[in-house]
Parts: sequence; C-alpha cells; structure tokens
Amino acid sequence: MAMAREILTKSAKQTQKLGEGLAYRLKGGEIIGLIGELGSGKTTFVQGLAKGLGIKKRVLSPTFIFVRPYNLFPIPYTLFHIDLYRIKTSEDAKDLGLEEIWSDPKNIVVIEWAEKIKDILPEKTIKIYFEYLGEKKRRVKIQNRITNFQ
Repeated sequence: MAMAREILTKSAKQTQKLGEGLAYRLKGGEIIGLIGELGSGKTTFVQGLAKGLGIKKRVLSPTFIFVRPYNLFPIPYTLFHIDLYRIKTSEDAKDLGLEEIWSDPKNIVVIEWAEKIKDILPEKTIKIYFEYLGEKKRRVKIQNRITNFQ
C-alpha cells in the first residue's frame, strides 16, 4: 500500500508552492493523477508544478482541447497537462493517445480529473487528492512514494 501525506494549504500561492516542490523531485516518466472537485486547486497546483519545471508560459487548464504540451527547454522533456473534465468514461479518453504519452520516459504527465480513467491509469501513477475547505483553504493528500516534500 502506498504511503499518504496530507497537507493543508491556506492560499493559492501555497498550493502552487506545493506543486513547485514536487517538480524539483521529478526525473521524467512520472504520471501524476489529480483528483478532486471543481475549484479544489488542481489547476493551481499544476501552475506551480510548471513553474518548478521552468515553464515561463501562463498555464491554463486544457478543458476544451484535453491535452496541452509544454516543452522543458533546454532539457529534452515535455510536460503534458491533461484535463479530462469533459469526458464521461475512460472509453472517451482512448482517442487522446494517453497511453502513448505516458509510456514515453521523457514525458511528465499531469492529469486533472484522473478518477475518470482510473481503470486505465498505470499502477505507478502518483495520486494527489484535493479537497475544497473554504475560499482559500485546501486539503491535499499525496498518495505515493514521493511523500517527503512541501
């Protein structure tokens, strides 16, 4: 069973810093599944993750295009930001080429609404659960082998 770590954030900036902290521990080939209700901090977390990976562009959730790649220059890696809010089942996600994306060890894949494809997510997926606790407060539960960051 994977270990879990629970962290309370009290602002969007703290949620972003949490994502940034995770970015510093990534080596490539990771799949990060973000799970939580609308407005629980998933996109804010991804913004911090992208910043930690050196992405200078504004990070927006790819709700209508599903997949947005960001090249991590000068290193030959790509961050794939995937948003599955608009799909109903994992069958709907099959045409997105997710298995090809997450099978490349030079990709870092972060998936919002990962619970919608839980039956096809690889076992190694780092699962992060987000809970809305109030206008600025969030509970973030990280369930995986990367539990030593804040």
